[in-house]
Amino acid sequence: MKLYDLELSGNCYKVRLFAALANIPLDVVPVDFLGGEHKRPPLIALNPWGELPILVDGERVLRDSQAILVHLAGTYGGAAWWPSAPHLQAEIVQWLSTAANEIQNGPASARLVDKFGYPLDKPTTLARSAHILPLLDAHLATHDWLALGRPTIADCAVYPYVALAPEGGVELAPYPHILRWIDRVKALPGYLAMPGT
Repeated sequence: MKLYDLELSGNCYKVRLFAALANIPLDVVPVDFLGGEHKRPPLIALNPWGELPILVDGERVLRDSQAILVHLAGTYGGAAWWPSAPHLQAEIVQWLSTAANEIQNGPASARLVDKFGYPLDKPTTLARSAHILPLLDAHLATHDWLALGRPTIADCAVYPYVALAPEGGVELAPYPHILRWIDRVKALPGYLAMPGT
């Protein structure tokens, strides 16, 4: 199973983190992102969106980190990571959506501006961060984990760009429950660090 990967991408890291926590072997293939390797054959044929990560599992090719997490958890991770009951899956999926929307457009985008020079509206990214982080902190005030009372792919999806928020000028000190959750994630058996986390 191959993961076409960019080390500093939080979306790629989500997949590497989950695979490490669930003891799922991955052949990680670094991609020359700055050189545009992901926009040329053969990778553009695997993902016409021209984005990373890309997972190749036998004949199955998947793009989008949230979809890859669901596939890995459902196929290899077992019920602890991806339960069979639809209402439990829905509890996880709402956090995958949060990762792809509010977190991506808030802390993740702020990091793109500061760390990589993306031409995004920084004040908007900060305003979005200021909206989602208090909501996340309030949830974590009464829950150790995002969903189901245990670590799931919901945590793997949300964790990277929240933990990396300071790289975008988004301070986490006002959010003590988030900071404690970050520590809980780091203490999980098999935890895999990323530069900046």
